[in-house]
Order: sequence, then C-alpha cells, then structure tokens
Amino acid sequence: MALRTKRPTEAPPAPEDRAQANPLAAALALGPDANLERVLAAWHAATLRLEQTHESLRREVARLTNELEAKNRELARKNRLADLGHMASHVAHEVRNSLVPISLYLSLLCRRLSADRESLDIVDKVTGGVTALEGTVTDLLQFTSDREPRCVLFRPATVVREILLSLEPQLEAQDIVTHIDVSPHATLFADADMFRRMVLNLVLNALDVMPHGGELFVTGVDGRGGFELEVADSGPGLTEDVAPHVFEPFFTTKSGGTGLGLAIVQRIADAHGGMVSACNCPEGGAAFTVRFLRPVREAAA
Repeated sequence: MALRTKRPTEAPPAPEDRAQANPLAAALALGPDANLERVLAAWHAATLRLEQTHESLRREVARLTNELEAKNRELARKNRLADLGHMASHVAHEVRNSLVPISLYLSLLCRRLSADRESLDIVDKVTGGVTALEGTVTDLLQFTSDREPRCVLFRPATVVREILLSLEPQLEAQDIVTHIDVSPHATLFADADMFRRMVLNLVLNALDVMPHGGELFVTGVDGRGGFELEVADSGPGLTEDVAPHVFEPFFTTKSGGTGLGLAIVQRIADAHGGMVSACNCPEGGAAFTVRFLRPVREAAA
C-alpha cells in the first residue's frame, strides 16, 4: 500500500523551462536550424551571468580577507597586551616590595625630624611621591589580576554611599555637588570588592574632569535584565578623538595618569559577563554606564 505522505512522481521539466533557467543550455538546445543571432544572444547572456558571479565571488573573498586581517591584528594586539600584562605584574610586585621599607624609613625619619619644620616639609613631599607610586602599582596589579570574581549578594547603594563618604573632603575641596539615585533595596550578585573598585575608578575619573567644581550623578537601575550603574559628570565631555580610546589600557589625557582606571572598569565588567559604555550627555558632560547581567536562574525566578 502506498503511503499517503509519499509525493507523486513529478514530470521532468519541459525543454522550454530548461532554456529559460539556463541561457547556455538554451543556446545548446536550439538545434542546427536555430538562428545564429539567437545562439549568440544566449551565449552572451550566459557570459554576463558568469562575469557577475565571478565579480560577486571576488568581492566576497576581498571582504573575508579584510575581516581575517582585522581579526589577526586584534589577536596580535591582545597577545602583546597579555605579554605586557605579565611583565607589568612582575615589575609591580617588585616595586611594591621595595616601597614597603621606603615608607617605613620615611615614617621613622618624620619622628626624628619632628622639631625641624623645613626638613619635615621635604619628607612630606617625598612621602607624597611614594604614595602616588603606590597608587600606580595598585592600578597595575588590579589590571593584571586574573582572579575570578568571588560573587556575593550585596546592596550597591551601600557601596556607592560609602565611597562618596570617603571622598567627601575631596568633593568639598573641588566644590562638587553629588546626586545619588540608587535604590536602597536593589541587590547585586557580584564581587563586592571589584564593584567597589569599579565605582571608585568611575567617580575619580569624573572628579578629574571637574577640578573647578561641578555636579556628579550616580544612578542605579535594577531591572529584570540586570543592574545598571551610571556615573555622569558635568565636565567638558568626550571629544571625538578621545571617545573611541577611553577604555584602552595606558591611554590617558592627564599628565599624571596611568591610563588604567577605565581599563580596569572594563576588565571588571568583562569578568562578570557584563558590559561598559561611554557617551556624552545631552546637557553636557560624560556618562559611563556599566551593566551587570542578571543570572538566568535569578531572572527566571
């Protein structure tokens, strides 16, 4: 018994249909009595189609070649950065080991020179230089760190307020007004120490562009897709030549900067499977937004 789902045998296409589908076949099927003009026209049409196909393939090969070269350049850049990271990590550890006794000796020297005001001023300047160097070493170690996030559940609003409270003297000195809009009930499952470092870097970056006063906005939005934190300033904003490079390691527009602050922010976002972006605000200034994706099981719940 024949199955109902079996398709009936189809009749072969008529010679006229084959001729319309393939001009070259049409030229060969015309027979010895065909008009020469029709044969040449069919041959010309087939030649044009082959040329168009060849040109299309050539463009596709060129596109794929350019794409492969771009990926190879990006891979080479990442390999260079990886090598540089290993070297920077080794140097940073060695420098930090040397800074420990230097800081100790400076502290002892301050005690001995307690009555010599001029000498104490010189020691204070040296101490300031050592402190700045320690900050650079910390940035290098943070950037080259490969540790996996140790995720816990915490409230981002608490971390943001603690950071701004610790920076209160600097905020007052620079005459900066802060606006915090982070829900006190929002929770985030992430590495709390990394999150703290990320927020601190974003806030310090905003303070650097407002040396003569301004406004700082920290906004947190907790949605079903994840948690978004935005740090915005009322500074000059990002220029067209700077915007594409703000997250590149060692790129900086500041004379005394390391160029690692925002690169560390991106590294932290990547470590959590999130993303970070930068843009100019319509009313002026720049905004940096970090999005932490909510885990699938948590989002489903």
